[in-house]
Parts: sequence; structure tokens; C-alpha cells
Amino acid sequence: MEQNDVVLKATGLALAYGRRIVLEDVNLEVRSGQFCFCLGPNGSGKTTLIRAILGALWPRAGQLWLHPNHARRERIGFVPQRCDINPTLPTTVREFVLLGLVGIRADSQDRVERLNWALDKVGLARLEHKDYWSLSGGQRQRALVARALVRRPSMLILDEPTNGLDLSAEDAFLRSLATLNHEEAVTVLFVTHDIAIAARYATHLVLFHSGSVESGSREKMLNRAALERVYGVLVDASCDPSGAVTIRVCPPGGDP
Repeated sequence: MEQNDVVLKATGLALAYGRRIVLEDVNLEVRSGQFCFCLGPNGSGKTTLIRAILGALWPRAGQLWLHPNHARRERIGFVPQRCDINPTLPTTVREFVLLGLVGIRADSQDRVERLNWALDKVGLARLEHKDYWSLSGGQRQRALVARALVRRPSMLILDEPTNGLDLSAEDAFLRSLATLNHEEAVTVLFVTHDIAIAARYATHLVLFHSGSVESGSREKMLNRAALERVYGVLVDASCDPSGAVTIRVCPPGGDP
């Protein structure tokens, strides 16, 4: 897949649960190699869109198109907010990561190569035989990414994966994702509430508000007017060339 190829496109898309419409008339385009952040308040439809992309929710109206490489979703990796295995079950990092190959045909050599590649990309190569539950919070999140990467995806979807991480673990986690995006050209779709990390790492933003979305490059979308439409308060966000991020919440009726 070439850089800048469209990997995901929504046209007039509506998503609902029963009679409750969550998103309506969504028009969105995600291209190969983008590091795309989804921002918006709780209940604004971020996870609903992710569920539709993963095939767990059928569109009520409109169209959601995936590149043929993703049509059967083997090339999509998903990282949920938290682990979904029984914490009382002894599980090594190796065993945990290989769970990501469920549904994929791979011989023993291919499985080992995929495992080693995924663990190396998240910096857990030396922890393969450790118990998953003995890892730190940041290491467990990286193991979750490895479980998705073992599929060798060209698109990686993450649903608020930095919740609960301290600043050091969060920084290491995000740097590993940025390296994947840059070196492996993995398209990243990252759901978060954190404007600061979006300002620092995003190439593109998808903003959710009032049942609709607006999207564009970070330079186009990261401005006070757009963020006020999303959050209902004046928010000023900027990122200088060094990577330093400034976030300011402005008082009603005036500048900070």
C-alpha cells in the first residue's frame, strides 16, 4: 500500500444503537501513514466509530469503506483500553502476545517471527517469558500493542490506551507508537481525551461533537474555534517545532 492511499472512508455515515442515533452524516477520510487522533467528550461517538470500523456495528445509513487490504480485517490491529483476560490465569508475555494470532493461519516459524518482531517493536523482547501480570502498567500496555502488532497490521486502532499510565510510561508508550508510524508506515487511529498528546504526536485530527465529526490536518484543526465547538469552552493548544506543547483553558468572555 502506497503512502497517501486512502485506507478508510466514510460517506454520509450514520451509526446508531436501536433508535438512538450516535453519529450522523459523517464524512471522513484516513490515508496510509497518518497518525490520526480522535478527540471529543465522553459519549460523542469515538468508540462507536471504532466499533463500526472493526465490524461490530453496522451502519444505519451511508457508507463505510475500507481499503481491500483491510476488508477482512486481518491487517487491522486493535488495542483496547484494558486487558480482557482472567488475571488469575498464569500467562507469559509470549502467550499473551500470541493470542493476537487467533483467526490467522501461520505455521510455527511464521508465528515465532511475528512474535519476535512485535516484541522488539515495543521493547519487550527480553521479557518474553515473564508473567504478564508481573509487568508494570506501561509494560502491559506495550504488550497489548504487541498483541495487535503480531498480526503485522497496516492500520493500528487504539481506544484510550494511555488511561492510568504515569507520565514516564505514557511518554515511552507514545514514542514507541510514533516510531512504528514513522519507520513501518503503520497508519494509527488513536482515541483519546488528551489534547496535549494529540498536539504533540498527531498528523491529523478527527473531532467529535454534537453527533457529527470534522477532520483535517493537525495544523488546520488544532485551533481555539474548533476546540471550543468540541468542548464548549475556549481551549488554546499549540505545539512548537521542538515538540513542546502548550494547552490553555481560557476564561469565559476573554483571553487567558
